[in-house]
Amino acid sequence: MATKDKNTVTQTFPVLGMTCASCASSAESIVQHQEGVVNASVNFATGNLTVDYLPDTTNVEILQKAVQSVGYDLLVEEETKQRETLEAIHEKKFKSLKARTIWAIILSLPVVVIGMFFMDMPYADPIMWLFSTPVVLWLGKDFFINAWKQAKHRSANMDTLVALSTGIAYLFSVFNMLFADFWHQRGLHAHVYFEAAAVIIAFILLGKLLEEKAKGNTSSAIKKLMGLQPKTVIVVEADGTERQKAIEDVNAGDVILVKPGEKIAVDGMVTSGGSYVDESMLSGEPVPVLKKENEKVFAGTINQKGSFQFKAVKVGKETMLAQIIKMVQDAQGSKAPVQKLVDKIAGIFVPVVMSIAVLTFILWFILGGDNGVVQGLLAAVTVLVIACPCALGLATPTAIMVGVGKGAEKGILIKDAESLELAKKVNAIVLDKTGTITEGRPEVTGIQWLDNDDMTEDILLSIEKQSEHPLAEAVVKKLQNVSTTVLTNFDSITGKGAKADYNNETYYVGNKKLLADNSISIADTLQQQADEWGKQSKTVIWFANSKQALSVIAISDKIKQTSVQAIKEIQYMGIDLYMLTGDNDATAKAIAEQTGIKHYKADVLPQHKADFVKELQSKGKVVAMVGDGINDSTALATADVSIAMGKGSDIAMDVAKMTIISSDLTKIPQAIRLSKQTVATIKQNLFWAFIYNLIGIPIAAGILYPINGFLLDPMIAGAAMALSSVSVVSNSLRLKWKK
Repeated sequence: MATKDKNTVTQTFPVLGMTCASCASSAESIVQHQEGVVNASVNFATGNLTVDYLPDTTNVEILQKAVQSVGYDLLVEEETKQRETLEAIHEKKFKSLKARTIWAIILSLPVVVIGMFFMDMPYADPIMWLFSTPVVLWLGKDFFINAWKQAKHRSANMDTLVALSTGIAYLFSVFNMLFADFWHQRGLHAHVYFEAAAVIIAFILLGKLLEEKAKGNTSSAIKKLMGLQPKTVIVVEADGTERQKAIEDVNAGDVILVKPGEKIAVDGMVTSGGSYVDESMLSGEPVPVLKKENEKVFAGTINQKGSFQFKAVKVGKETMLAQIIKMVQDAQGSKAPVQKLVDKIAGIFVPVVMSIAVLTFILWFILGGDNGVVQGLLAAVTVLVIACPCALGLATPTAIMVGVGKGAEKGILIKDAESLELAKKVNAIVLDKTGTITEGRPEVTGIQWLDNDDMTEDILLSIEKQSEHPLAEAVVKKLQNVSTTVLTNFDSITGKGAKADYNNETYYVGNKKLLADNSISIADTLQQQADEWGKQSKTVIWFANSKQALSVIAISDKIKQTSVQAIKEIQYMGIDLYMLTGDNDATAKAIAEQTGIKHYKADVLPQHKADFVKELQSKGKVVAMVGDGINDSTALATADVSIAMGKGSDIAMDVAKMTIISSDLTKIPQAIRLSKQTVATIKQNLFWAFIYNLIGIPIAAGILYPINGFLLDPMIAGAAMALSSVSVVSNSLRLKWKK
């Protein structure tokens, strides 16, 4: 296996022709062993292969040939075309499966009726042979073809079990029908089991049809998201004329007209007009948002009553909707840690079942008396039929798919299955203050000058215009009517502020620590005002030259309406809550008191946030970090579960494993509850999948026969096997309706 480096390419391809979890293991294994492949993962529920490979060593064609060699195929078309082709393939497959199932049931019915009630009627055996042959050899031919492909590579899957069981039952019946004297001479009746062979295939096809339909429902969240983007838009040309354009032809910079009730096609900025826009499918918030000039709009949201024009900023794969769809698809296709163990079990499951079937036959042959051969053969067939690796293979990924999809519908974007599985274990949450607990839209509420003149205002504005800190924006907005001046040697000082030179003098803007580090004095009048503002939970920043503070500025950032409720909910769940902020102690204390947070730290630098997360982890805590800014990205990367606010920086969202699109903190307890429900569903699915096989296989082998003479009918085994997969998928779908 190759080692991952910066040149590694990651791609996802649909795998065609898989029928069970063992198929996924087989396809994954063959790709994993190709030269230049760093990592390969096949998800049976989504039907996708995700592969990291070195393009200098291997390519897509080589990977496709490798997958084809074990009886499957890769769809390697470009993404937009891939979706259409895949939908067409699935539609065709579903129709074919439906037709085969209906015909199998129709042809099997007379075989069952004759086999159970009219065994002694004239020509009973040839009639059953006539009806069962097309079921086994025509409608069930895929089982035999796939089993043969697997056998050529010395592997086995569910098709192997079905082909062996139905093939043995069919051939044994043909032999008994044509050579009945062989058994009569030995004093035995020549039974035929055409009904078992035919009905097993009918039941398994029915199970596959129901499973395919149910699996389609698990990815309904993706289909809903994909349906949000309109196919065409009205573009307003420079001369004011309007023309219709296909969504694929829209370019950044195009001005688009949105009429009442229409869906917004791409991300952009409102240029004229205004309206309320329903952003619920992106944020999970039901209240429409007012959009005016210079406000952002997003693809997939729905305009209400007004109409407006907006300039396209992000199109195609760059829109937030496209990124959300990609993120949800990746998350649904990722594997939870528990799935790795299940994959290993599924990989050895079929050979183990085949061994049990052989052992069953041998024991019946030795201990079964006169009917040992016949009953041994039937018991072996029943073991092969009832054993189902599908239920095992579907247990985890279907629950993950539904959980991730439900999260997306609620405005909680989950990047991978691991974070969804881990969120339920979180017992400590670290919250950033600005933009997380508060609105993140700070405003200057007061400026106190020591000795004001126009030039000092110019210098203050010029420094803040170059700073990337969110608080700097508030100062710039306040001083927007002031002119700027040319500065030299501008330097941003992380966690403290910024400085620059003007006319051989150095000027500083930042927190009190910045002034203390540079031995700058503060007049009593300014300090008193700063203390007063601090008590009012306002953030205080200082403006100074190299000798003394020139002014103190109060900045207020409103606490979000839902923050207090969210914090109460989190604490009620028994989770320790910590607030970290770069703000001063007085402001941090005031915010903590207003929101009910018991533990907080003020004057925290970005690198110290990550250190605090590590400190909690060293005490055995499973830590979730919630933040929205560039300064939170290190702590987000360090935490066990990282959650970004959707209205924050792109870097924070890139690093985080979960994103709350609306930036509403009440979504965090929702995400934890969703994690608990999903993990509970996975455990239920695995329990039933294991129990089913643990109980079913010994009964099929005839363990009850010495006690009460009970032998399981292969037909009933076929029905039970089909229902096991359907029950697992149906249990996963229950997640959709849980609160």
